[in-house]
Parts: sequence; structure tokens; C-alpha cells
Amino acid sequence: MQQRPWLKQYPLSVSHEIDPDAYPTAVSVATEAFSKFKDKVAFENMGVGITFAQLEKQVNHFAAYLQKVCGLKKGDRIAIQMPNVLQYPVVLFAALKVGLVVVNTNPLYTEREMEHQFKDSGAKAVVIMANFASKLEDILPRTQIKHIIVTEIGDMLGFPKGMIVSSVVKYVKKMVPLYNLPSAVSFKRALILGALRNLDPVPLDSGDLAFLQYTGGTTGVSKGAMLSHRNVVANMQQISAWMSPVLKEGVEVVITPLPLYHIFSLTVNCLSFMKVGGKNVLITNPRDIPAFVKELKRVPFTVITGVNTLFNGLLNNEEFRAMSFKTLKVSVGGAMAVQKAVAERWKETTGCPLTEGYGLTESSPVLSCNRIDGYEKIGTIGLPLPSTDISIRDEDGKVVANGEPGELCAKGPQVMRGYWQRPDETEKTIRDGWLYTGDIAIQTDDGYFKIVDRKKDMIIVSGFNVYPNEIEDVVASHPGVLEVAAIGVEDEKSGEAVKVFVVKKNPALTAQAVKDFCRDKLTSYKVPKFVEFKDELPKTNVGKILRRALREDGSKK
Repeated sequence: MQQRPWLKQYPLSVSHEIDPDAYPTAVSVATEAFSKFKDKVAFENMGVGITFAQLEKQVNHFAAYLQKVCGLKKGDRIAIQMPNVLQYPVVLFAALKVGLVVVNTNPLYTEREMEHQFKDSGAKAVVIMANFASKLEDILPRTQIKHIIVTEIGDMLGFPKGMIVSSVVKYVKKMVPLYNLPSAVSFKRALILGALRNLDPVPLDSGDLAFLQYTGGTTGVSKGAMLSHRNVVANMQQISAWMSPVLKEGVEVVITPLPLYHIFSLTVNCLSFMKVGGKNVLITNPRDIPAFVKELKRVPFTVITGVNTLFNGLLNNEEFRAMSFKTLKVSVGGAMAVQKAVAERWKETTGCPLTEGYGLTESSPVLSCNRIDGYEKIGTIGLPLPSTDISIRDEDGKVVANGEPGELCAKGPQVMRGYWQRPDETEKTIRDGWLYTGDIAIQTDDGYFKIVDRKKDMIIVSGFNVYPNEIEDVVASHPGVLEVAAIGVEDEKSGEAVKVFVVKKNPALTAQAVKDFCRDKLTSYKVPKFVEFKDELPKTNVGKILRRALREDGSKK
């Protein structure tokens, strides 16, 4: 294990309460950072950085374009559909500054998914990467979108680098399908036109809507979580308080591989580290592990966030394991469970704990987190953030005893206002001020929480509850396993049986070896009955394993 000389053993000391109204809006957070850290680099991408002062200038120009050229008004919705590039924070803060509601849209959405989100939100404008514009062309007539701004990947990388990068993407890699959007304006042109206009200030309130953040749709049709400025500012304050023992203003460098359109990256990386004047190093394509590692070797980073599969991928890269991690202070895993085997290997390799946090879109997103001062409890989601209450409840809404499983429910200033235009769904999810997460958890006697699983993912074997996370943790600890996912499949004898999908690290690994390994660590009814090997597991764009997709073909056994 590498030693981190800066680490001191001290108890985590954070307030139990935060002031969710310390900043009226997310715009207030950005405005303070623009002034306080003006000469420091705010965001960096592909080796090109933009200072807080430069970012503010571009934000004002683009905001003026949206307001004066497009004529967009406070409360109008604007979709942003791009990966991690420097244009994203420009568009984000410009839209918020003129009172627009940001609709973050996954760039890899299908036309059907795009159409649903644009129509459901009633978006009037979209800023889209050229790579995905052909999909927009096909669905545009069926949406309310009137203003289209198209950006290319190299638009903010300067000359000649930007031109070269965009040309390679378009003509060499052929990643930009032909499209025909006659009314579209280029991002660069929009900045020029905005620079010629004077921006009118827009009065904003903490209760104003800031984001329509759509859920992944894993439990049905994708729904827009209404997140107000107060929601996201409160969560930023909570995260900042939690990390305050180890963060210093103006010096932190955070690696941002998760896309900023994802609520985890948006609140934790973008807002929380802007508040402390940190530099966000944006990784456009984290799936390219060799290129990602090359970037990590170039930057002396202090913080990294990601998902379990990303950390696992890095740990299986020889060049990554050979790096020095003396500057690394904080590693945070979210969006999916951090597997024990991955957390242990990460700490052994880097000397830095892999801290698991927990949250969901509906809570802006973080509700709880493990300690980041060296006293983490692997396998738990830690303790509630300041100003956050968590309880475990049964089917009747009654709080259960410590150690008993039940639905995790939470209350705090970061909890959404509700689902966009879906009062019925809101009533099911928020009851008496409590957010019912749909996750099954237990509370330990010392106050920590442990996720057992999603309600819908629970496997019932002969009347016994089996939780996929537990099975995956065990299988993942086998030295011959690279990745694993567990589901339940129909079984004549037991109703359901456990099936695991495994990506091999060792080509010689057999299904019987997996089962034998599990028999030593799991009670008999939890041992996988079926083992299927795959070259890769289906994942979302942020690397979260899609059990749903595996369940769809799980009947093959």
C-alpha cells in the first residue's frame, strides 16, 4: 500500500446541520467562484484549461444569446446533450443564469428516448454535439424545439488543436453522421452573436426550478425529477461539509470521468468543487482505459469520482497500478454498489480508501456517504449527510429494528419537489415528506446503513430472500473474475434460482469453479445455480451494470 504523507488520523468533524439557503441559487455559487478564483483553472479537457474568469465571460455571452437572440424566458426548458467537454459548463451556467430549466440528456440516447424526453419536458431549445444531430433531425418535427445550437468536440480547444480534434472525429473516425438541420446555429456563432448583446438580469429564487433530471427509466417510463435551485445548493453544501476535513480552497484537482449530465457528477464534481475553487479535469471518453490512464499520469490529481466498474477497469490496467498516488486524498464511488473486492484492491493499490456514497436522482443526489478520513466501513453506504434523516421502514411504513431489512426512506432539503407533470407518481414516492427510495437496506447498531438491494432485484429462493449485491460481492472476490452480475431466473423446484453472468479475468475459469468458490462463502440457497460467461456485461453510459437487460435473456439459463 502506498503511503499518503498528508494523511493524519483524526475524527471526522462536520456539523449535523447545513444552511441550505446560504446561497440563493446555483448561479450564486458560480458567481462567487468566478470572482474568488478568477485566475485559477476551473475546467480542463484534453489538456486545455479555462479559468474561472474566462468561463464567466463565455457564460455571459452564451446567456445573452439565449435571452436576446433566441428570446427564451425564465422557466423555459433547454436540453443539453453532450459528453464531458468544456462547452458543457458554459451552456449549463448560461442557461441557469437566465432562469432556464436544464434538461440533461444522455448523448447516447436512441431517437425514441430523445423524443420522449424532449416532448415530456416541452424543451424549446437544445444544445447538442454534432455527433448526435442526425438523431435530432429525425424526431425534431414531433417536438417543441425551436432553437438548435450544434457544437463540435473541439470547439473550445483553441487553434489549431480544436480544428484537428474535430476533423479527426468527423473525417477519420467518421463519428459524425450526416445531418440536415437548416435552422441550427453553431456554438461558436452563438457566442459571437451573444457578445454583441447586453444581458438583462433575471431575478431568481431558491424555489425556482433548476433541472428536470430524468431518471433512467429502469422502473418504467423515464420521469423528470424536479430539482430546484435550493435542492442542488443544499446537496452541494452537504457534500462540501462532509469533505471539508480534507479539502483546501484553490488547490484541489478532481478527475471527472462520469458525465456532467449525470446528477452525481453534476452536484459532486461540478458544483461542489467549483465552490472550493477546484479544477475539474473532464474525461470525454473514460471507457478508453489506456487513454484515461495516460491522462491520469499527466495530472497530479487529489480527488477522483466514478462507478465500481470504472475503478475495476483501472485496477486491471498495469500502467495504472504502477502510478504514484501520493497526492490522492479522496476516491468516491457512487451510482451503483461498490464491490468489497474492488474497494479492497483500490485501497491496497492507491493507499486511498474507496468511499461509497449513496443517493438517487430524486435527492440531488447524495443522501449518505462513508467517512473520508480513513475510518470508512467497507460494504456500507456510510452515515446520513448533514441535515438528512434516514429511516428503514416495512411495507406498512413503520420503522424496523436495527439489522432488519426494509425500504430506505429519507428526508432533507435535497429531496426533489416531485416528478414533472406526474402527481400520481410523486404521491407514490414522497409520503409525509419522506422519499421512499425503493432500495432495501438495513441499519447497523452503530448507525451505518447498508444497501441490500432494489426491491425489484430481490431474488426469492424457496421463500428465502436473496440479494444480488451479496452474491456479486462474493463472486467478484474470485481472482479469476473480472466482472459479475446476478439475477433471479425461474426454477421449477425453488420458484427462483440465482444466475450469475461472469466476465473472465482468467480464461481457464469454469462454471463449476465459480459454484465451488461460492459454496465456501454462501449458504446453499444463495449459491448460483447457473453460471453464464460473457465477453462483456451490458452497462449504462456511466458504467452501471444493467441487470434488467440480463433478466431479459436470463431465461436461457
